[in-house]
Amino acid sequence: MRAPDRASARKNLDKRLSVLENRDALARPPRGWIRAVREALGMTTGQVAERLGIAQPSAIGLEKAEASKAITIATLERAAHALDCTLVYAFVPRKPLEAIVQERAREVARERLRTISHSMTLEAQRVGEDDERTQLERIARKLIEGPGSALWDK
Repeated sequence: MRAPDRASARKNLDKRLSVLENRDALARPPRGWIRAVREALGMTTGQVAERLGIAQPSAIGLEKAEASKAITIATLERAAHALDCTLVYAFVPRKPLEAIVQERAREVARERLRTISHSMTLEAQRVGEDDERTQLERIARKLIEGPGSALWDK
């Protein structure tokens, strides 16, 4: 994907994910969503099991599997349907994707400049802070505009 396309994709995804900013509201209940919704609806595990077409002990097993994070997305989807819910699956970045890319580009640029700066200092050719800042931004911009994978190399 070209840099302008990636920038556009980040912007669009950041916009779509902005509705999920209140991560605490979306946090999985300690005993899981299946149990939380089932109890809020006043259903028994037997009733959920019947809706899922499984035995009651298996329904209890599903709740335990979700609570221990050992459940598949497909099973969560089936359980959500049985509880008349929709499963929403998303990665919610801790900060906007654009900020993550900008920070990473500056981090990589700083590392590259550190190597160059060290060599120049040894040769008594140290550059000023303003020039260094300009170089940092130039390298970061090139990294962002170049192949995206270059940002994530060690």
